[in-house]
Amino acid sequence: MSRPTSGLRVAIVAPTLEILGGHSVQAAALLAGWRHDADVEARLVPINPRPPAWLAWAARRRYVRTLVTQITYWPLLWRELRQADVVHAFSASYSSFLLAPLPAWLVARALGKPVLLNYHSGEAADHLRRSRLARAVLGRIGTTIVPSRFLVGVFADFSLAAEAIPNVIDRDRFAFRRRERLRPRLLSTRNFEANYNVACTLRAFARVQARHPDASLTVVGAGSEAPALHALAASLGLRGVTFTGRVAPAEIARHYADADVYVQTPAVDNMPLSVLEAFASGLPVVSTDVGGVRAMLTDDVHGLLAPPDDDAAIADRICRLLEEPGLGARLADAAYRETDAYVWDAVRDRWAAAYARLVRPSMSTVAAPEHP
Repeated sequence: MSRPTSGLRVAIVAPTLEILGGHSVQAAALLAGWRHDADVEARLVPINPRPPAWLAWAARRRYVRTLVTQITYWPLLWRELRQADVVHAFSASYSSFLLAPLPAWLVARALGKPVLLNYHSGEAADHLRRSRLARAVLGRIGTTIVPSRFLVGVFADFSLAAEAIPNVIDRDRFAFRRRERLRPRLLSTRNFEANYNVACTLRAFARVQARHPDASLTVVGAGSEAPALHALAASLGLRGVTFTGRVAPAEIARHYADADVYVQTPAVDNMPLSVLEAFASGLPVVSTDVGGVRAMLTDDVHGLLAPPDDDAAIADRICRLLEEPGLGARLADAAYRETDAYVWDAVRDRWAAAYARLVRPSMSTVAAPEHP
């Protein structure tokens, strides 16, 4: 990481797009935003570095992979962080916290580098309640940034300070289309893990299909619950369900373009990027009312909300969209306007100010924004 002519050198510690998920997509968005910016030179330090050739065979073994990654990751941190002015580390919860941001914080602390922890997890409350170590580390971090007011409140419950800077959506990747009349073409793009409760989406779709026999559902994602979800779809006798597996970020927009209704039924959540992608594409959204979803989606304004794990209520909201003329277009128009707050130009100065506050005043060449 070479010294820029002016501005700050920021090491973004996050997964590469080889690990598809919100962290990798957001890290890529930040790197793209800073790419031609004179104030900040950002560089990715991957939490999933490729191992040297002599360890490649071991990295293919499930339980050995973590050890191999750590053997490669720690030396990379020492090389890259010593060249940075600010360390921007992405963080999830539980074991992910121990394996990725915690090493970055320890190395940065040893090198005397300030750390900004970018915490993304709808499971924050449970994680902080269970982990004394996480609470201790977060109490010593220079700055903690979370993507929603919901998580600011969760951190406050544990007497931890956090600032909200929302996720970034690149609207140019998605084509907004106003759907005057909705077809029963549904889309889900949440990974197949218990917290995202895709099983509820399948059960709700069974109810929708009973009222709209031509309904279809595209399910994008992968994960540990894939076998169970395939079995559930078969046991429910569903027709028109397509499991696509993982889809690269460069290809995801076409699935939004092909659908007319976006549905997600997580049991816990924070600020799902998938909802912003649906907003940018003109899809009306039906979601369970959990975590930080309400902070970005007001019921009957930007979409429709239902109680968690209530497939009957989810199905009713979907059918209301399909059967009430003009409702979907009204919600989608309002939702698209909401994305103004999530584009790079809306958040750039807030990130720059957060970085600048962490370094010595003599290095703070980036002016803080006038708005809070």
